[in-house]
Amino acid sequence: MKVIRVPVKEAETVRLSIIEDGKLDPERKIKVIDAEERFLEIPVTDDIKGFETYQQENALFYNKWRSLKEILGGNITETELSMLPSGWQILGNIIIVTIDPSVDHLKERIAKSLIKMYPSCNTVVRDLGISGQFRLPEREILIGDNTETINKENGCLFKLDVTKVMFSKGNLYEKKLMSTVGSDEIIVDMFAGIGYFSIPIAVHAKPRKILAIEINPESFFYLRENVSLNHAESIVEARNGDCANFTPENIADRVIMGYVGTTHHYLEYGIRAIKKEGGMLHYHETTPESLIFSRPIERIEHAASKAGRNVEILDCRKIKKYSPGIWHVVVDARIS
Repeated sequence: MKVIRVPVKEAETVRLSIIEDGKLDPERKIKVIDAEERFLEIPVTDDIKGFETYQQENALFYNKWRSLKEILGGNITETELSMLPSGWQILGNIIIVTIDPSVDHLKERIAKSLIKMYPSCNTVVRDLGISGQFRLPEREILIGDNTETINKENGCLFKLDVTKVMFSKGNLYEKKLMSTVGSDEIIVDMFAGIGYFSIPIAVHAKPRKILAIEINPESFFYLRENVSLNHAESIVEARNGDCANFTPENIADRVIMGYVGTTHHYLEYGIRAIKKEGGMLHYHETTPESLIFSRPIERIEHAASKAGRNVEILDCRKIKKYSPGIWHVVVDARIS
């Protein structure tokens, strides 16, 4: 059972980075250890670059049930055991799990086992993918009847119905990074969803104004709920509609384009929103590995050239693997 030891003041940043790398052990608790300086022991599943790895003694587990295999192992075949889900997402008091069709007959037992592992949760839903322009989730309720919850992340509260809107915990680093920018700025958040970026920026960075635009009525409903829940009404103005029609021109110090799929079709609107004196563009795209940064950069430069604007590329980041051979990336560009 591996751990790394991190000073308390650095622990949250390191923890988020480990989550992004998929190396945080979700079954063990983070422990405070007493030394000359207070350290936290963070449980990991693999070595972490830049840190010495220790073998943990007296580990603290979240509960006595450590895995689905431990609960179901004596009652199903080895083949079924190998097909059990190895990971799931917990939002508030709801567990979201993907179950292989080959063990469909075990879905109720899997759901009951997950509730046993996480007794603070009361609902389990099966993830069946997403569809359409609005990226609507397809979900099957396995246990419980409450699909609305409040998830806490980075000091912010996000209310949502998991059967109606998506919530990705896979880009924590990017959301935390965005929460540090924009102080005293005017920001346009295109494709705002339920406030993935608008809320943490409003809570932590305190900009002058955020204009958050979302076309999906369900997401827009929860966007407004979350603005209220986080007491950000004086900062965030929410608009329900297509970014092509609702994105203003020449007002923004910063534009966030956090949607992936058809985002490049809206680059002209994002660039037009940036004030003439210049500002920042954060452009997200899903890109083949062979074109990982070249294609989004070319698209930004082309759109800027058409608008008679100049571009300076400041940073390019991988967010996560979107599908085999495809990466979700973000490019930071200064538009002048």
